[in-house]
Amino acid sequence: MRIHRARHRHTREIMQEILIETLMTKGVYSLAQDARLSDAIAIMKEHHCSCIIVTKDDKPIGIITERDIVRMVADWGTGADLLSKGVTEAMTSPVVTVNEKADLLSTLVISRAQRIRHLPVVDSDGIVTGMVTHSDLIKVYLQIFEKQREIIDNSIAERTASLIKANEELKAMALEDPMLGIGNRRAMEVDIQHTHTSAIRYQYPYSVIICDLDLFKSYNDFYGHLAGDETLKVVARVLKANIRGSDRLYRYGGEEFLILLPETEIVGAASVASKIVKKVKTANCAHIKSPFRVITISAGVCSASHIDADKSWKDIVMIADVRLYKAKEGGRNRVVAED
Repeated sequence: MRIHRARHRHTREIMQEILIETLMTKGVYSLAQDARLSDAIAIMKEHHCSCIIVTKDDKPIGIITERDIVRMVADWGTGADLLSKGVTEAMTSPVVTVNEKADLLSTLVISRAQRIRHLPVVDSDGIVTGMVTHSDLIKVYLQIFEKQREIIDNSIAERTASLIKANEELKAMALEDPMLGIGNRRAMEVDIQHTHTSAIRYQYPYSVIICDLDLFKSYNDFYGHLAGDETLKVVARVLKANIRGSDRLYRYGGEEFLILLPETEIVGAASVASKIVKKVKTANCAHIKSPFRVITISAGVCSASHIDADKSWKDIVMIADVRLYKAKEGGRNRVVAED
């Protein structure tokens, strides 16, 4: 593997050079959309594979995993009714894919954020060319860090400088905010870019919520930054507990959070935003400098539906950000979801 030839290069360069096409398994089993579930089960049993790709014109439209089979058995039993079902009734759709030219880090972010164990790999035309698993990604990811440590250990004369540089790179490539235990901005950008691209391809919506703690500078000035850090942790826990399983939470800035809601229109996103605004207030974190006397947040919401290919995810985030500040100007502790 090329990471073993990269003795004097740093981690970031190595990560950028490792493309998914070099890691993927090329032997992928697929079925046409008119196939039966019995066909999928037969292939999985015969070839000891854990998933089947459902395709239309060689392009993936769904995926059937062992978990999907278990779910179907729970719903229908193991009789003829189950086996006569079409694969489209059992598959997870739309299927999340990754381009074969994507790098290791981007793919790992997507797999982690969406809790996906199997990622079909496609070429520039959307044709399936292989499969990569979360285990494959983690294995290589750890190999790179182990190799970097070996390089540092073997370079005694440059040990200090190399260690500092490696630590800086590891921090930059981290996927989580170390204090809050949620995704950081780097992971957010990769995740939302992938969500945006998939939404354009499959023409399904997604929404973004940007939340900001109200009068947080005043809070830090009065209570101190250590108390501010603890309050951020409380708010992060409240947000995480009150979003759906499919939604993803990221630290967007100092006291700003971004929530990514796949396949969600503006009404649903606004409902989620309203819920978390209420829950943060009822957490009763004292804030004597606030007119509410407790910590509150404001939120801006934007939804991308039937997306124009000319628009970027940054346009969606910018609109949500503008609406956030309208919520601030409107009195705080509220949601703005339209202009």
